[in-house]
Amino acid sequence: MTTFELKNNFHHLIDSIENENLLQEFYELMLRKRASKDGRLWAMLSEDEVEELLKANEESENPDNLISHEDMKKKYSKWL
Repeated sequence: MTTFELKNNFHHLIDSIENENLLQEFYELMLRKRASKDGRLWAMLSEDEVEELLKANEESENPDNLISHEDMKKKYSKWL
């Protein structure tokens, strides 16, 4: 997808949202993302943390390792 298509689709997505709270969350997220420097958080991680994240990412590529959203909601319902 081109940059133009991404921007266009993002604009359409935003235009379709009527929930003001959700729009506010999107707005704040985009502001934080725009303000953050790429790699800043990554650079703060220890070598063990980096290895653990890379391993978790690799494991997440296997569908057998994934848990459904519904199962997670049931498992952690007391905190939701």
